[in-house]
Amino acid sequence: MEIYLVGGCVRDQLLERPVKDRDWLVVGANSDELTALGYQSVGKDFPVFLHPDTKEEYALARTERKTAPGYAGFAFHADADVSLEDDLRRRDLTINAIAQDAEGNLIDPYHGQQDLKDRILRHVSPAFAEDPVRILRIARFAARFADLNFTIADETLVLMKEMVSSGEVDSLVSERVWQETERALAESTPARFLQVLRDCGALARIFPEIDALFGVPQPAEYHPEIDTGIHTLLVMEQAAKLSNDTRVLFAAMTHDLGKGVTPAEELPSHRGHEEKGVPLVKALSDRLKVPKDYRDIAVNVARHHLQFHRAKELRANTILKLIKALDGFRRPERFKIFLLACEADARGRPGFENKEMDQPALLQAAFDAAAGIDTQPIIDRGFKGQAIAEELSQLRIKSIKKAIKPYADS
Repeated sequence: MEIYLVGGCVRDQLLERPVKDRDWLVVGANSDELTALGYQSVGKDFPVFLHPDTKEEYALARTERKTAPGYAGFAFHADADVSLEDDLRRRDLTINAIAQDAEGNLIDPYHGQQDLKDRILRHVSPAFAEDPVRILRIARFAARFADLNFTIADETLVLMKEMVSSGEVDSLVSERVWQETERALAESTPARFLQVLRDCGALARIFPEIDALFGVPQPAEYHPEIDTGIHTLLVMEQAAKLSNDTRVLFAAMTHDLGKGVTPAEELPSHRGHEEKGVPLVKALSDRLKVPKDYRDIAVNVARHHLQFHRAKELRANTILKLIKALDGFRRPERFKIFLLACEADARGRPGFENKEMDQPALLQAAFDAAAGIDTQPIIDRGFKGQAIAEELSQLRIKSIKKAIKPYADS
């Protein structure tokens, strides 16, 4: 029995990046032998075990055989006769197909080290095309390593396009799409995830609402980038700089979906696109089984982001209505997320990236002022029932007026 360190932990070591989890591969053994040694079986689809002491995962070397469409359509063979090279051959990318033995020696039959040096994402074998999840994974790795200038090998991109045209990508299940998307939104350059999907044609199949934004013009006066799809990528770039909360990134990604359904005769104007985008955000979220928290926040940003841009024009009572619409008093974190996503929208335009803007501070000041009004003094003054809520609103409006006055005068 031989045990190797494999996959992402070896790759990240070579890239001198932090290693989060270690994955171990066992060659020359079977399930009964590991069980006898005290390993606990946890694998559902193929043999994976937890080490009796460290609780790290140890997988038996295995091969795969395609039996049906989709990522789940595989038969696995895991036994003592499966070699290290056999196991590494089934992996997605050469940079993930490097193993390290107990003495620290690297086993790299598919030249992953060279691809790391050359900053190339390259598939290991034609078997890459058998699993559509790998399109999402390679897009996610492109997002993760964008700062290192990784590119996708030409032959790999060709293979990805063939997977789209053959319909293999259509067999992706919603849970896996969302799982990979959420992880991609947490990467350093999440916009790269969408760009790679678009480059291979998968964006139109997986996120048709987002793909529809590319080529749609906006007024150059407000959007020097003109193209709505490009704007979406720029907004995601800014959102990643402002926050590492993936809810902010999801809202940024979906905030302008309404512009994809603007009638051609109305372009480049997009009057009413905020409300038009709401059912599209809901449909995308429902289709991919996006968590309700993500969905609700994204809907709020799509519906109300224009009010953020016009914050200096809003009356105090309108700002109060906005805070209530966002459920800000009960869930103040949602209000903060709204401000971050909208600020990313404002900055996601050439020349606006570092521009000073009052909207975030103005709306935050208004929120703090309104949230600081306590109901108990109102009750102590003898107000009852609905009168309490009415008086509370009036006091909040007065407090908001005072808070935003310095910004209105600037």
